[in-house]
Amino acid sequence: MPTILAIESSCDDTSAAVLRNDRLLSNTIASQEVHRQYGGVVPELASRAHQQNIIPVVDGAIRNAGVMKNEIDAVAFTRGPGLLGSLLVGVSFAKSFAQAMGIPLIEVNHLQAHVLSHFIKENDDSEVPQFPFICLLVSGGHTQIILLRDYFDMEILGNTIDDAAGEAIDKAAKIMDLGYPGGPVIDRLAKDGDPLKFTFAQPNIPDFNYSFSGIKTSFLYFLRDQLASNPNFIAENQADLCASIQHAIVSFLLKKLTKAMHKTGIRQVAVAGGVSANSYLRDQLTALGQKHLWKVFLPKKQFCTDNAAMVGIAGYFKYLNNDFADISLPPYTR
Repeated sequence: MPTILAIESSCDDTSAAVLRNDRLLSNTIASQEVHRQYGGVVPELASRAHQQNIIPVVDGAIRNAGVMKNEIDAVAFTRGPGLLGSLLVGVSFAKSFAQAMGIPLIEVNHLQAHVLSHFIKENDDSEVPQFPFICLLVSGGHTQIILLRDYFDMEILGNTIDDAAGEAIDKAAKIMDLGYPGGPVIDRLAKDGDPLKFTFAQPNIPDFNYSFSGIKTSFLYFLRDQLASNPNFIAENQADLCASIQHAIVSFLLKKLTKAMHKTGIRQVAVAGGVSANSYLRDQLTALGQKHLWKVFLPKKQFCTDNAAMVGIAGYFKYLNNDFADISLPPYTR
């Protein structure tokens, strides 16, 4: 029954978790509010905040788990992808802790961790996907359709060729001056809007790949033209605009996902990543599953955004395979 300390510091959230086997004992997160005034994550400020947060966050995770440091059998850490300065803080701390305690290191890919978050157990009733299944990974930096045959046997069926879905949502929010992060704001305002009020360009991309630059451009030019004749257009149509751009992005996501499901014949589908917290995406995917008789897995909201619990579950499966990391391994950004 390995007890694993997990550390996540790929962007602007400092997080630590403790797992015993696949059971989550604690998951502590320190978010950084400093980036709101800049409308996005400032890498240098993020790395400095990680340095301030890492020790209290790890200490809190261990205390909340009710374990002692000498009970920890391994340290799992996010090696990449992410912001280099942020990653360096988490990687360096993980190496130091492992060296001090004489325990092994486990490197974890941030994207694989998001996908494997579906296997985190908080109680014995937790239902997990059965292999093979398809996962739609949607975040601010990545958008992929992934076929999973085993925990680390993953095949990317489709990828974005330019921007990610989350980045497109945040950019739309920025254009409308809704603040940062824009995704939750659009999700909230869209609940009072008509998703079919306005239409935006849908890219014609082959296979299972995505492109969101065209949707962003279509949204930008549409607002430019409307504002030219009515300077109050955004304020007067805010809810409908949020609902419509959200619908354009989500419908495109699910169009390609449906194509992949039919092509593979797989009947189980999951969604992961920060955008998987979006209520419209969750509702639409659930409805699609009911229509096509798919088994749909939605992650708990606390496991959608960056967190160490997902790093810990990936680390647990690697621990079972004796897949340990050398202390010389550096972080990677891509």
